[in-house]
Amino acid sequence: MNKLTNEVEAILLERFGKDSIISLATSADNVPYVRNVDAFYENGAFYILTHGLSSKMKQIGKNPRVAIAGEWFTASGVGVDLGYFGKDENKHIATKMRQVFSAWIDNGHNNFDDVNTCILCVKLTSGVLFSNGVRYEIDFT
Repeated sequence: MNKLTNEVEAILLERFGKDSIISLATSADNVPYVRNVDAFYENGAFYILTHGLSSKMKQIGKNPRVAIAGEWFTASGVGVDLGYFGKDENKHIATKMRQVFSAWIDNGHNNFDDVNTCILCVKLTSGVLFSNGVRYEIDFT
């Protein structure tokens, strides 16, 4: 397994540095749960706008180990609840989310006055990426 290289980072940004549908796996009581989420990749992590009282966030609260899968990429990592979307500490990533998710973020589905509207950060630890017939095993730590 190799550390994240500039070449692999460029592939990840090309594929996932925009509004992307990925699968997110969590678990509770030894039962796996998988769902598709809107996310984008930046600096070794995926960012997801979600609701703090959702099943996925409750599961991550009890067991932060998660896995993701996307276009020819699979990885494991740690889910981190960054808290309320509108917190000052989240300003940078919230601004980025507004840009990346501009097609739908303000369609009425999200309530930004609700403090449970939160940002989930999936900090990647390891992954496997396939690109042009090459398999990259990546250590994100």
